[in-house]
Amino acid sequence: MTRLRTSARATAALFIVTVVLLPGLVRGAAAADRGRAVVVISVDGLAAFYFDDPRAEMPTIRALGEEGARAARMKACAPTVTWPNHTTLITGVLAGKHGIVGNDYFDRTTRKPVIMIGDPNFDKEQIVRVPTLYDLAKARGLSTAAIRWPATRGAKALDWTLPDVFSDELLHQYTTPALMEECKKAGVWAESDVVKYGGREFRVASDDMCTRVFNFILRNHHPNLALLHLTHVDSVEHSKGPRTPEAYAAIKAADEQVRQVWEEAKRDYPNGLTVMIVSDHGFSPVERLVLPNVPLRDAGLVEVKAGKAAGGAVYVLGQGGAAFIYVLDQSKRDAIIKRVEQIFSNTEGVAIVSGPEDLEQHGLAQPQVDPHSPDLVLFAREGYCFDEGATGSVPTVPRRELRGMHGHDENLPCMAATFIAWGAGIKPRTQLGEIQNTDVAPTIARLLKLPLTGADGKVLSAALTE
Repeated sequence: MTRLRTSARATAALFIVTVVLLPGLVRGAAAADRGRAVVVISVDGLAAFYFDDPRAEMPTIRALGEEGARAARMKACAPTVTWPNHTTLITGVLAGKHGIVGNDYFDRTTRKPVIMIGDPNFDKEQIVRVPTLYDLAKARGLSTAAIRWPATRGAKALDWTLPDVFSDELLHQYTTPALMEECKKAGVWAESDVVKYGGREFRVASDDMCTRVFNFILRNHHPNLALLHLTHVDSVEHSKGPRTPEAYAAIKAADEQVRQVWEEAKRDYPNGLTVMIVSDHGFSPVERLVLPNVPLRDAGLVEVKAGKAAGGAVYVLGQGGAAFIYVLDQSKRDAIIKRVEQIFSNTEGVAIVSGPEDLEQHGLAQPQVDPHSPDLVLFAREGYCFDEGATGSVPTVPRRELRGMHGHDENLPCMAATFIAWGAGIKPRTQLGEIQNTDVAPTIARLLKLPLTGADGKVLSAALTE
């Protein structure tokens, strides 16, 4: 509890710096361009390989890519899961700096996993450790909106927002009250469009409703920075796999939603509009599961009760195609790390064992700097993902229901994400090759004349007319 209270004080201090002092810190810089608007649509799980796949029907996305600027592939940050990468897209820094290390993390004090995805626990100011683009935009007098963008619950710098949460209660609690009221009166908000996510008990606003709400905001409020997160493609790829008929159908539906936003935005912003289509990661098919707890159990490093890990010298936290390993017995840390590295050096399905000396190469902080960060990371081979099960006698087993996954090493080609930019300030018909997703925020900041500093990426100058 002491660590959590200390973290809360540090978060409060960060919020004061960001919201109260930031306007003063940026005085004297070039004025933000209030006549410009950047609309960002994230299609979760839209791998870069789909752009050149003739089976993927996405005429709008292809038209934007062909008319504007397009990266052949965009390198995601590690782990290649939703929450770290969406936060990188709007901060320009890697997970080790912005603090969202995964879709969840292990609390070393309570010795329990803490869920991030679905925002059940924290407001934005408690977990995002650096200023976001919408913080900077709000400080410069620009208006902001975010629909289902991860890690934005309760964000004070968003004028209109519907959070990325997994329950009706949180959806109603954290959606901007005036926005919900306006959308209900206009027939845009439908409770029947709050649906189960991926067949699980989670409940989310559907992509259709989020698109309607987003377009309502564009039409009636004209924000200068607007963020939309579409999730159905990712959900289908998990349950059915990438490059399947179901995945192609979901991509076709997402393209139609992009078309609706594009058409709406062009009407609402006749001048100064830039549209970006991005994704957070690619996708790998799942053929087999890797069970790290099985060899760790056999080595005496994990205790098992009722078929589940329940203590020991280490804790394994799955991140899909990656597994975070936290050393719990710090008195023997070096010896335990060496033993873990030996165990997984020849384990089927494990492509990379990243020890403490490798964490910064993957954009993660050392655990001494950020206790949420693991001591080691395992990365799976394409076609494999990690499972936290601890039963059986072998470390790999055939897949169960899951058919697609991400989270793998960010350098794996199938993990490459999508980046497209079109409109004002964008050089037409520009091919960018490979870029980093840390480049997106600096480029948006340049377009809106925002004072983003300390980014790990760079402005994509080759894509800009300025």
